[in-house]
Amino acid sequence: MHVLSPLDADVAEANDMFYLSAENRLDTKTPKIRMPEQRSVKPQMKAADSPELSEEEALTQSITEFGETRVPPQPVSNVHVMSIIGQIEGHIILPPQNKTTKYEHVIPQLVAVEQSPSIEGLLVVLNTVGGDVEAGLAIAEMLDTMSKPSVSLILGGGHSIALPIAVSCKYGFIASTATVTIHPLRLSGLVIGVPQTYEYLEKMQDRVVKFVSDHSTITQDKLRELMFRTGELVRDVGTVLVGVDAVTLGLIDEVGGLSHALQALDKLIQEKRGNGQEGNSIPEIPSEGGGHLQ
Repeated sequence: MHVLSPLDADVAEANDMFYLSAENRLDTKTPKIRMPEQRSVKPQMKAADSPELSEEEALTQSITEFGETRVPPQPVSNVHVMSIIGQIEGHIILPPQNKTTKYEHVIPQLVAVEQSPSIEGLLVVLNTVGGDVEAGLAIAEMLDTMSKPSVSLILGGGHSIALPIAVSCKYGFIASTATVTIHPLRLSGLVIGVPQTYEYLEKMQDRVVKFVSDHSTITQDKLRELMFRTGELVRDVGTVLVGVDAVTLGLIDEVGGLSHALQALDKLIQEKRGNGQEGNSIPEIPSEGGGHLQ
């Protein structure tokens, strides 16, 4: 019988402990080694289920979107506000750094406004450099054929094809410091240098001129004269009209701001309610421009 020496016994015991599982080794009550406590993990609540988190998310979103910690609540109103800003995007997608208004987004809104029984008027706010001619004319034609009262308000600038949109509403306002640029139409992309190209461009220009003159008090000859004027723009042909100049020439009805536009729209809504017509009541436009609604 082989008898282990005390040293051999210690080595054997150490080997046995080495091959034990981690749980068994911890059960030997080795000094300074503790078993990890088993904690019951509760399912975390979703952000939508917690009112505190939802308020925090709403606050973060308001700061990100509007730069304010508190956004005024949207009041219940019978007036729909549509903003046309940046560049009016047509059949070609513009670069991502451009701020655009897509006409495929505007047209369904106009259809919804026309069909909604709770909306009685439309306020169109413009601050745009223009854009696609056919897209702008499509928006203008839809505004013109709406049965509900509409008022346009030019803030900052209503350039190029934005002018037909502004005059298509039943009544139009322009801020005293806002500008309107009138210039000839341009073609982008591949241009074929044949007479038919210039004839096509002239036809498109005639459409714009006729629409603007039919929906304002300016004549086509005067509008063409402003469009082809030289010596005013450094790198272009055309005319820049500031505030009262656009009113004096008969393009826009009145100089005013937000409160004036809302008052005029409310007056048109009341007139439509009174006579029971389909909303084509147009206020009397002063002959010299710059007056108030009669």
